[in-house]
Amino acid sequence: MTGSALPRPAGELTSLLRDIRAAAADDTMPELGYRAYRDYFDTGNRLRYERRYFRRRARLAARAAQALLDPDTDLGPLSDTLWSVCDEYTWALPAHVRHSADQDRGPEQCLDLFAAETAHTLAETVAALDGRLDRRVADRVRAEVERRVFTPYTDPRPLNWEGYANNWEAVCAGAAGMAALALLRGSPADASRLAAMLDRSRAAMDRYLAGFGGDGGCAEGVDYWVYGFGYFVYFAEALREHTGEDLLDSAKVAQIAAFPHRVALGGGAYAPFSDASERPWLPAGLLTRLAERFGTPPARVVPSLHDDHCYRWGHLSRTLAWFRPALPESAVEATSLLPDLAWVVSRGRFAFAAKGGHNDEPHNHNDLGHFVLHTRGRSVLDDLGAGEYTAGYFGPDRYDHLHPSARGHSVPVVDGQVQLPGPDRVAKVLRHHDDGESVCFDLDLTAAYGVAGLRSLIRRFRWWPAGRLELVDEIDTERDLPVEEVFVSRLQPSLSPGSADWDGLVTLTHGCSGTAVEEVVATDHHARPDRVFRLTCTTTAPAGHSAHRFVFELR
Repeated sequence: MTGSALPRPAGELTSLLRDIRAAAADDTMPELGYRAYRDYFDTGNRLRYERRYFRRRARLAARAAQALLDPDTDLGPLSDTLWSVCDEYTWALPAHVRHSADQDRGPEQCLDLFAAETAHTLAETVAALDGRLDRRVADRVRAEVERRVFTPYTDPRPLNWEGYANNWEAVCAGAAGMAALALLRGSPADASRLAAMLDRSRAAMDRYLAGFGGDGGCAEGVDYWVYGFGYFVYFAEALREHTGEDLLDSAKVAQIAAFPHRVALGGGAYAPFSDASERPWLPAGLLTRLAERFGTPPARVVPSLHDDHCYRWGHLSRTLAWFRPALPESAVEATSLLPDLAWVVSRGRFAFAAKGGHNDEPHNHNDLGHFVLHTRGRSVLDDLGAGEYTAGYFGPDRYDHLHPSARGHSVPVVDGQVQLPGPDRVAKVLRHHDDGESVCFDLDLTAAYGVAGLRSLIRRFRWWPAGRLELVDEIDTERDLPVEEVFVSRLQPSLSPGSADWDGLVTLTHGCSGTAVEEVVATDHHARPDRVFRLTCTTTAPAGHSAHRFVFELR
């Protein structure tokens, strides 16, 4: 894969090949001028620049794929695209260029996720087209990959993302390492530099894996599992091809490979905790390779080129090279507990998911004790997933945004105070029990709050897979405390005394004295309006011990 044309893809990928041809024929190459670049710094808006950037990457990936699939392809359009990418001021996104400051480098040498991915695309394309591509184009590509990525990656000073132990480690180190494998196979000097770069990538992969608990769970959610673990696997397989070393030969890696299947809700939906989405895209090539190596479920969906709005070469090229249809199906347990993440997921005709953890996780949401109820193909009691990424979303005002805030989750508000962020805001798992008839999951949420007089808040879930959830919040307090029990949905509930109904899909029975529905319109990850309904059931926790019971029925 690191230095050869793509093999003939499986016949089931016909629609993907059609997408590639259409995108390769598109002559639109948006400009990345100064006004577009400065927009993020002036307004905090990421999407306006990034949409242009990713349309350019779509054209690059499509033309590269077409050239590697068809030896008769006219390379003139691809050469223009390669030349244009080499003209870009920086391959990093404006939101990330600060990462180059630690090495006293300018934005053009910022080694972020997207600079590394761009180098990977260019390197494998040029290496595979050796002898076919005009030497002036190939030489310029090699020089730009060297200047923008290899030079900072061989500088011994630490890069800003080294130590993150999340998807950045795997993507940046994996893509840079694969670029080096593609281009540095010549002189003894190249071999020495390649060895040093591979050592740096191995160290990053060790840190990436250390970020997982023994359960293999990804606190960032399935989307970021695809991103980080995908690039870990792509690099690992490229390294195995080059050296015979097998980074996938690990019990922990096998657990990580199973993660999305253990948090599946059914019908292509997954628990969308953190900055994840309910219906993430899982690359068919990645799933195929993991099924071959670990016996995990294979790909069930034929991909579109546009499933990945960033048009990453790692995903596209490995789907074209690795996808195989009709692999044997493997069974997935009906209920999964991930003890390190403190997530429980039960799936069947209906699905239920709940989480503990702490409020300083990667892509954190203040969501301890939050839960999802899924029926008839949709999550009715919902997790909002990721909001629009802006400067503020990743800044000190993050929890003023609905999606990551406690206000955007089905968790209690106690004495007017929401859950607080921080690593010490921890949900302790008190009990998990699955007897085949029902699932019990009890969490101590006391540390999530900073309420004077609150001695303890225990949230107890009991789930029956036939479609019933009993939720009990047990509160022990030194004084009377007002409590708002909040339940979040994108469906507007209808209210009756002691009950609520979400479009006949889920009903709630409760004993609270007051109820109200608040409509909030935020913006989702793609800057579209996101209409959310917060049902608040108001009650009082009297001094001493009290229990507040809520029963949900799914249809």
